[in-house]
Amino acid sequence: MSNASILHLTDDTTPGGVMRVIDTILSSKHLAKTGKHQMAVVENSKLTLPKGGVDIIVSHLALNWRNFAARARLRAMHPDIPMIHVEHSYTQGFVAQKVLNKTRFFAMLRSAFSLFDRVVAVSNDQKDWLVRRDLIEADRLSVIQSSVDLTGFEALPKLESDQRVFGLVGRLHEQKGFDIAIRAFRDCCGADLRLKVFGDGPMRSELVELAKCDPRITFHGHSNDPLEPMRSIDVLLMPSRWEAYGLVAREALSAGRMVIVAATDGLKDHIETGAIDVHDLSISAWKQAINNAVQSLDNDSHNGCNGSVQHVAEKTRFEHDWEECLSGL
Repeated sequence: MSNASILHLTDDTTPGGVMRVIDTILSSKHLAKTGKHQMAVVENSKLTLPKGGVDIIVSHLALNWRNFAARARLRAMHPDIPMIHVEHSYTQGFVAQKVLNKTRFFAMLRSAFSLFDRVVAVSNDQKDWLVRRDLIEADRLSVIQSSVDLTGFEALPKLESDQRVFGLVGRLHEQKGFDIAIRAFRDCCGADLRLKVFGDGPMRSELVELAKCDPRITFHGHSNDPLEPMRSIDVLLMPSRWEAYGLVAREALSAGRMVIVAATDGLKDHIETGAIDVHDLSISAWKQAINNAVQSLDNDSHNGCNGSVQHVAEKTRFEHDWEECLSGL
């Protein structure tokens, strides 16, 4: 295993959780001892293996009917190379919100998963859903929660401010439910309250319009430094309509920030490590959650978490889980 050549495939190099997870794997000194990890970008479904070939292929690729033939061709061209697929996207919440023909969609997933020797779910909730829907056999499924280097987040000091600053961090897309948080925040009283929105995306103009009557809400665009949003907030809000895992919740918890999440998909995994859950996506429920957070901050009753201990444990677990997954092929 120590001499194995492991090729990670992606078709999306935009800044975000998938690329950051791949970068974490590629830079891991521990995983480097068990194999040589490298990345290739698949463009127009075309892939040329490195000279000398590879021993294992790990797919971080999107799955859909349009590219199914290309995924099947990859399998057919390399029948003797073990292949793993990491499912970064699909969840129960996504299907409920976005899929009209569920029978056809589930047929696609079953067919696509059958091309791989193993499938990795990025959260326990996603794993349970895949098994419950009979989309893959449980013995071919692993759970490896997404991870990145959390050292910088652990070192962030507590925000010292007379204001109570809430944050939304991520792509400005309907998935993230930022419209819910903005509406709920607008209904909350308090001149010392602030809501900072970090990110960019297709809903930017709509969200700016939604917030423009409230000067307490500001937009700060996408930050190339993931630490930047955490430096300036007390509380992270994540009212996602669907979410495979939600890496930013892990980062915020490591920084000792209060994290409030929808009880949706992979966000449930973070409740066990300190996130506060909101059981529905109504404006009233999120308004109450924001008010409760303000009271907790005013009473100084939020103690955060032990970042350094959590980071060491999670980093070790992430590397161990990948090592175990790869060695089991």
